[in-house]
Formats: sequence, structure tokens, C-alpha cells
Amino acid sequence: MTEFRYGPVEYTLVGFEGDRPDAGVVDALAEILATGYLRLVDFLLISKSDTGDVTVIEVEDDPEGLDLGDIALAASGLTGEEDIAEFAELVPPGGSAALIAVELTYARELASRFASSGGVVLRHERVPAPVVNALIDHLENEGV
Repeated sequence: MTEFRYGPVEYTLVGFEGDRPDAGVVDALAEILATGYLRLVDFLLISKSDTGDVTVIEVEDDPEGLDLGDIALAASGLTGEEDIAEFAELVPPGGSAALIAVELTYARELASRFASSGGVVLRHERVPAPVVNALIDHLENEGV
């Protein structure tokens, strides 16, 4: 079987009050990582001052030591400057967010299996959960 070291990586920007995520944000991440469906690749903190100045801290370089518990980064530094700049635009002045990059391990396994059978993933597209749920709700209500 063809084996890939990594699968697709997906970014999620999570806003929060203050300059550090609270334990609930870290716990939510730890719970989903424990399933094995995702692997944490990168974790950055992005803060924007009221005047628009952006500060980015790689979690492993955080002088205040963000406590991720048992969560380990699989490959730090994957997130490029262009990606960071693009996501930083979404952080409101005076706000903070965590930019989390996760490897979709289930997709790595699927891509490996396809490749071993002669298939190639040509495109992957994600429909955001709120859109899917709104569409399902609409379809279900239409049938009433």
C-alpha cells in the first residue's frame, strides 16, 4: 500500500476573549485529537492591537507558556507568512485568535488506499458545518 507521511492540512481560526484561549478551547481540541481523526500540526496565537498592529506567537515559542497539556505538535512551522497574514486580517482590532493547523489523518489513510489501488484524489472540497446544517434543516422542513 502507498503510504503518505501526512494527509491534507486544514486551518481553523478560533477567536477568543483576552490574549490566550481558555482551558475550554484547549480541552475541545484535545478531545477531538484523542479520536485519532486529526493530528495537530501547528498552533499560533495571533493578537491585533486596537491600532491594527499584529503579533504572532508560535505556541512552542510562547514566553507565557500556553498549557496544551499532553497535546504535541506533529510538525511545527508549516504555516507560512502568507497564510498567517491572510488569517490575521480576520482578527478584529483589540482581538485575539488561535490559528490551528490540523492534519486530516482519516483523509491521509483514504488517499493512501486510493493511491494503492491506482486512484488519485483530484479535488477535495469542504462545505462548512453551518451551511450543511442549514441546508438539512431546510430540506427537512420542506418535507413537513
